[in-house]
Amino acid sequence: MSLFRDDGVVLRTQKLGEADRVITLLTRGHGRVRAVARGVRRTKSKFGARLEPFSHVDVQFFARGSELVGRGLPLCTQSETIAPYGGGIVTDYARYTAGTAMLETAERFTDHEGEPAVQQYLLLVGGLRTLSRGEHAPNLVLDAFLLRSLAVNGYAPSFDDCARCGLPGPNRFFSVAAGGVICGDCRVPGSVVPSAEAIGLLSALLTGDWPTADACEARHVREGSGLVSAYLHWHLERGLRSLRYVEK
Repeated sequence: MSLFRDDGVVLRTQKLGEADRVITLLTRGHGRVRAVARGVRRTKSKFGARLEPFSHVDVQFFARGSELVGRGLPLCTQSETIAPYGGGIVTDYARYTAGTAMLETAERFTDHEGEPAVQQYLLLVGGLRTLSRGEHAPNLVLDAFLLRSLAVNGYAPSFDDCARCGLPGPNRFFSVAAGGVICGDCRVPGSVVPSAEAIGLLSALLTGDWPTADACEARHVREGSGLVSAYLHWHLERGLRSLRYVEK
């Protein structure tokens, strides 16, 4: 029997029995972890409100054995709030739907429990912080998060040089299957010709050039979001359920 302590972000919760919940977290040191929080649905629970989606918390786990992720679910015995990002997210529909898509993306990219995913964890914490503060439009924050999640998991799209032959850009065509923009010689069936502004926007979101992203017109933002969604769908092999509710 062992005690483990880690900080993480609550991705989702599920009811268990009459008063318990199964909490899914993305933690700094142990990756994705599922744990049972007993009695948190009771009105007198001391830390039930801390274990809600979007919460950044410091958690103590009790596990049977020397590994946190084993045969049975560990128990969540204590939690302290680091940052209640949900307070700035759940009261706004656009932020809430974007945030939900971010949580689902983080869970999908950490499908093996117990494997550390520090870059994905830090990316999620930073994305939720930005979203809760309202520093940028929610759909831009979401697209930036999706592109960077793809990048840290080895699927970074190219927005300048040809993704196939490396021909210096700018290049006109975009192919999800090819990995981003491609030149005329490498063009494949199904390629599209997005506007230069949309490609510039996606490049800015990937690299963190927020002045350029914030100044982009709404029609180019919608076009870029469509490319990001298609690219994500291709690499995850199925779309995110929460994306359908995101305002475009």
